[in-house]
Amino acid sequence: MSLDEAARQLKLAVHDAQVAFDCLGLGDLERAHEHAITARAAMDAATLAVQEAQRTMTPEEATREGEHAVAALEE
Repeated sequence: MSLDEAARQLKLAVHDAQVAFDCLGLGDLERAHEHAITARAAMDAATLAVQEAQRTMTPEEATREGEHAVAALEE
């Protein structure tokens, strides 16, 4: 997995966590639970991608690829 994938998964986790929060506020516990689970799955995937990057990338490579990953998602 790449830092592109880690960034994408982190964005998905944030979105699903926000949806879970909103559903909780509306009393829709089933949907809140579903989105909390998907947020957790996205966080787990991001964690694995970052751990792999830590093992395989130099700090310079991580900086370069991290900047690229974030910029690509902002477009």
